[in-house]
Amino acid sequence: MTTTADYNADLQLFIAGAWRSGEGRDVAPVYNPATGAPIAELPVATAADLDEALSAADRAWPLWRAKTPDERAALMHKAAGIIRERIEPIATLLTLEQGKPIAEARGEVASAAGLLAYFAEEGKRIEGRVLQRPAGQRTMVLKQPVGPAAGFSPWNFPVNLMVKKIAPALAAGCVVIAKAPEETPGCTSAIMRCLDDAGIPAGVAQLVYGVPDMISRHLLASPVIRKVSFTGSTAVGKHLMRLAADGVKRITMELGGHAPVLIFDDCDLEATLDRVVWQKFRNAGQVCISPTRFYVQEGIYDAFVKGFAERTAKVKIGSGLDADTQMGPLANKRRAPALEAMIADAKAKGARVVAGGEATGEGYFFQPTALADVPLDADAMNNEPFGPMALMRPFGSEEEALEQANRLPYGLAAFAFTENGRRINRIVDGIESGMVGVNSFVISTPDAPFGGIKESGFGSESGPEGLESYLVTKAVHIY
Repeated sequence: MTTTADYNADLQLFIAGAWRSGEGRDVAPVYNPATGAPIAELPVATAADLDEALSAADRAWPLWRAKTPDERAALMHKAAGIIRERIEPIATLLTLEQGKPIAEARGEVASAAGLLAYFAEEGKRIEGRVLQRPAGQRTMVLKQPVGPAAGFSPWNFPVNLMVKKIAPALAAGCVVIAKAPEETPGCTSAIMRCLDDAGIPAGVAQLVYGVPDMISRHLLASPVIRKVSFTGSTAVGKHLMRLAADGVKRITMELGGHAPVLIFDDCDLEATLDRVVWQKFRNAGQVCISPTRFYVQEGIYDAFVKGFAERTAKVKIGSGLDADTQMGPLANKRRAPALEAMIADAKAKGARVVAGGEATGEGYFFQPTALADVPLDADAMNNEPFGPMALMRPFGSEEEALEQANRLPYGLAAFAFTENGRRINRIVDGIESGMVGVNSFVISTPDAPFGGIKESGFGSESGPEGLESYLVTKAVHIY
């Protein structure tokens, strides 16, 4: 098992040289959520650091843009290969800092490598068009890199979500300054070290940590930054949109969700329960697309609640470094009181706790929790719990299910389980969500767009759409 001493050594190695030394620099503590104990101190970026990063990005952009797609792709493929070689140490850092089971951490690191490899090839397929004109005349439509970008990513999938912004930017010919989460500096710095070791030039991909509001205000106020990509809460997203408006900067917003799951009575109930319980408690429910509001058809509602509660009670919680752990701790100490308040509110309004419901043990552990008969006016039914909490209530008709699924101002992900082909078509058409999974939760892949509608944001990451967001269109007329 990796010790705290090992962790500190790795962390210092990965961030060595990233910060100027000197007395008086602020530091942020880094905690192990499985124990609640501090494991490192992270130097915080100053305004001078940010100015240095902006200047480096401004210098690097023309050089990186001038490289051919094949040259950029070769470096990105090399970086992906190095990440794959270092999956184990990076995943260990990720688990120590964020808490998720080591198997999930390995999968996240591998997915980051996959994103770099995918966009390395997609960058070769940036195409324009030539329009029909009289002989001797030409009108062309060109796609060109938008310029230096700022990417803001959260702590729940710190490696994957940071790379989801870096990879398309690099493929498009842009440079990027990434503001990664302060809770998880070791694993994100390790990824940046892989890019550096692959030979990606200085200034092309940079990493900063610090006070989020100060960093966002400073970067977005700079004319150097031309594109902003953010993953996080709706409230912070709105704040960044206001800052970006002053500079008319291009923005991609992947904001909060509150994913509904429609369970119809013709589904394979046992197989569905096996899928939904595992998915609900993946990463301790700290997933923007986590299934949360379970609307279950009346005929199978009691059986579904019983099966869900039984499976929930068997989920093994513990340190993410233990091989048999199925759910680790919450990533932050502040989440447990918020979940307890939501549970108390739901119970007071008539909900039943059928499994879990309490913080437990040392560290930031919280029991996998399932609530039945949750009323629509419960706080948790209207505000995303972002934790290991499942909310269940029955529905009668398909129309009622759709109405309940669409009633909130969020529209990031939605899911449905049914074997009726005609119903699938109606659900896919009727549900208001940027992504829909039918009989599956696999909706995040490198080649498909990832993004929401309504207050869950706009724009897409991943897929050709994710690359497009880092490109501008230029029309050229030659006479």
